[in-house]
Amino acid sequence: MKRVCFGFVCLFITHIGFAGNEMDSLLRVLDQTIDNHAIYDKIKEAKLHHLKELLQITSSDEVRYNLCGQLFDEYKAYTSDSALSYARIKLQIAEKLHDKNKLNEARLNLASIMGTVGMYNEALDIVKSVDIKYSPNLRAYYFYIYRTIYGYLADYAVSNQEKARYDYLTANYRDSLLIANPPKSSPYIMVRSDQLIVNKKYDEALKLLQAYYPTIPKDNHDRAIIAYSISQAYHGKRERNLEEKWLTISAIYDLQSDTKEYISLRSLAFILYEDGEIDRAYKYIKRSLEDALFCNARLRTIEISQMLPIIEKAYQLETKARQRQLIVFLISISVLSLFLLIVLFLLYRQMKKLKKARMDLSRANEQLNGLNNEFFSTNQQLKETNNTLFEANLIKEEYIGRYMDQCSLYIDKLDNYRHLLNRTAAAGKINDLLLAIKSNQFIEDELKEFYANFDTTFLQLFPNFIEEFNSLLVKGEAIVPKSGELLNTELRIFALIRLGITDSVKISHFLRYSLSTIYNYRTKARNKAIGAREEFEAQVMRIGTNIQ
Repeated sequence: MKRVCFGFVCLFITHIGFAGNEMDSLLRVLDQTIDNHAIYDKIKEAKLHHLKELLQITSSDEVRYNLCGQLFDEYKAYTSDSALSYARIKLQIAEKLHDKNKLNEARLNLASIMGTVGMYNEALDIVKSVDIKYSPNLRAYYFYIYRTIYGYLADYAVSNQEKARYDYLTANYRDSLLIANPPKSSPYIMVRSDQLIVNKKYDEALKLLQAYYPTIPKDNHDRAIIAYSISQAYHGKRERNLEEKWLTISAIYDLQSDTKEYISLRSLAFILYEDGEIDRAYKYIKRSLEDALFCNARLRTIEISQMLPIIEKAYQLETKARQRQLIVFLISISVLSLFLLIVLFLLYRQMKKLKKARMDLSRANEQLNGLNNEFFSTNQQLKETNNTLFEANLIKEEYIGRYMDQCSLYIDKLDNYRHLLNRTAAAGKINDLLLAIKSNQFIEDELKEFYANFDTTFLQLFPNFIEEFNSLLVKGEAIVPKSGELLNTELRIFALIRLGITDSVKISHFLRYSLSTIYNYRTKARNKAIGAREEFEAQVMRIGTNIQ
């Protein structure tokens, strides 16, 4: 999980320039890392617990020596007291093994952690007891401890003379470190860049550090150290924004590796304080102090303690200012709320009046809509009545004319028929006279001609009657007259219905069919209707009009 966390942060930092404000994005990552410190503590404790379990179950002094070395390395920047304890256990095991190289390494471990907790004289005494000629592989470590302790003493020297002496010794051991470490190694790069920065050769230091930084594995804590060195070079160049950026990167890697003894977050807190970001500065310095106390890093605790009161005071002043501002806001909001309540009350009264007016208007609209509907319904009825009257007048005019012509024609035919019968009787052709009287031929011919005249007249009034009538029937049930016919019996029944003759008795009398036959025709047609059967004849009545 630790590798994943490192990978995520590195990937985020690599592409951060594409996401807007780089510094804000880095600070958000740092904030999240601080908020998740318990996760990294849990990972660290699990690793330490595993090493302690191995130490308890092993009986080999060699293995125990190595495990104590691993525990010392893990605890050194995490909990100084525990690192000191395992350094002493490691020294006891080395004395038991009678191995000079192991004994020297254990003494150097003990001196190193004593320097961290501020026991400088004790640390120097232990280093001086180490005969380094028996351990050439430890020469770089040996010089590193001397350089580190004298560096601490130079930082906290009480006089300029002592400081100059310790600075001189620090520089000498820095030179020795450069000789002892192979070029291009991580310790060499760190020491060489430190030397260049001390000598104010910032560009050379940056060139060296920025070329080396991308080669460091993403889960290696050296990234935090190199990032801090880069920030110091930019500090020397007075490029504050870049100094802040690399301090932030260093702090992220310090916290991700769960290092409790660091300097980057404290330095960043002071820069943010100077920039006026008091909240973040207070959060960072508080986290730094908690980690320094947890680690028992006396030097870092002293450094932080000097800065903490300044930042804390600014934080408290800002908090009080916010509280005063909040009080002003609350009073303003209270006044506004009171004003709003008054406005709401007045608005409520106005809305009640408006509601009453709307209700009155709504009732008036309803009455008006009712009158409009009645007026519309009356207009529709009047329109239908007018259409019906117009149609009835048209039918009456057509049929009255036809009726008068037919009556005149029938009078002539009856008169001719009378003369024919008279001549037959005068000639004494009694048998021919009886046959003529008994024959239906004259009536049938007249009925045929009568129906033909009816069909012609009806279709002149309603030329699309057949098509519209069939459109009321289901598909495949259309009624089509035979060749030479205008209307057949079934169509003629509904033609009479269209003319307003709906009584089956009158229809049967007109068409000279039985009442049951007329009823069957009407029932059969209704059963073929597309819509409701009880509406079928009403729809027939609307054929030839605009009424649907």
